[in-house]
Amino acid sequence: MPNTSKIQDALNAIQEKINRAIDRSGRRRDSLKLMAVSKFHTVEEILTAFDAGLVLFGENRVQESCEKFPQIFLKHPEIQLHMIGSLQRNKVKAIIPLVSCIQSVDRLELIEEIQKQAQKNDKTIDVLLEYHTGEASKSGFTDEEQVYKALEVLSTTTHVRPKGFMTMAPFSNDEKEIRSSFKKLRAMQEKSQKKFSHLCLTELSMGMSNDYEIAIEEGSTLIRVGTALFGSRE
Repeated sequence: MPNTSKIQDALNAIQEKINRAIDRSGRRRDSLKLMAVSKFHTVEEILTAFDAGLVLFGENRVQESCEKFPQIFLKHPEIQLHMIGSLQRNKVKAIIPLVSCIQSVDRLELIEEIQKQAQKNDKTIDVLLEYHTGEASKSGFTDEEQVYKALEVLSTTTHVRPKGFMTMAPFSNDEKEIRSSFKKLRAMQEKSQKKFSHLCLTELSMGMSNDYEIAIEEGSTLIRVGTALFGSRE
């Protein structure tokens, strides 16, 4: 059984750090969302995190999501699930019924498949464009023109709605390097919002267990925290 008090204590500690980082940045405390990254964690742990007050969860793997979340939604349909891991085109069909957002969109053909499967499900899916800003991930769009082409396509999709951007900073102890990664994403978001003013591209999903305070200071609107909340998996 999951340790309820341990997860609650971890969440309280995370929330204190979040509040301090938001206050340092002169932001409103309701300007940030906290996602619990639940990959490799059990249904019981997820439900414990829900009982502690979390409703937004992120998963990296389609098969694992399909095994865990249908039973979770039966108990708590208000829970939201985002796909945050690299997504193969042939796995889109399986994940569409479960998620409200796919954060790891990194190529045009993936957008086309999400549109196709979302339309079949009569469902609108939010997406974030993953932008490569460091070495932590090999996935993601690598230049502005690719991003702009994707946003042109997303300006015409009927069942896919662009909401902003996502990145992974380098896994490093160098704060300057991490901060630079987040600044790159914010700059990409600002340029794209000016160029595509008819779209709402305000979401910046950046910051994980090791760097979320820096991410908040650099404008993150959504942080993805797993290890700091659940602890490491054996």
